[in-house]
Amino acid sequence: MGARSKARKRALDLMYGADVRGESINVALAAESSRAMNDPARATSWAYAQQVVLGITEHGDEIDELIETYSQGWPLNRMPAVDRALLRIGLWEILYNDEIPTGVAISEAVESAKIHSTEDSAGFINGLLGRIAASNE
Repeated sequence: MGARSKARKRALDLMYGADVRGESINVALAAESSRAMNDPARATSWAYAQQVVLGITEHGDEIDELIETYSQGWPLNRMPAVDRALLRIGLWEILYNDEIPTGVAISEAVESAKIHSTEDSAGFINGLLGRIAASNE
């Protein structure tokens, strides 16, 4: 698994965990940052994971509005927590990280959904991210 893929997984774990526990992202970020500083193996993928999560918190309202608008009747609170996190990560990369090609951002989110979410999630995430990406070209 590549460094950015590991970082995306770390961002997913952090965001999913905070969501399920009802914890603020800032509390989760502080805890994970502390763990990363004390464990060199964690530190290597932490920089990009932190960049992703901070970017999502900075642009969260716009990202969530796009998800709600394009999800066609699926409000965020009805989506599985993993899917919410994957959509937010994918959209942040598509909209705010010029280093990541759109296709890579979508592919990474879809592959992660196949591993970590429901049977239908990969198709849902692929379609939703694809529609949003096409509308922002």
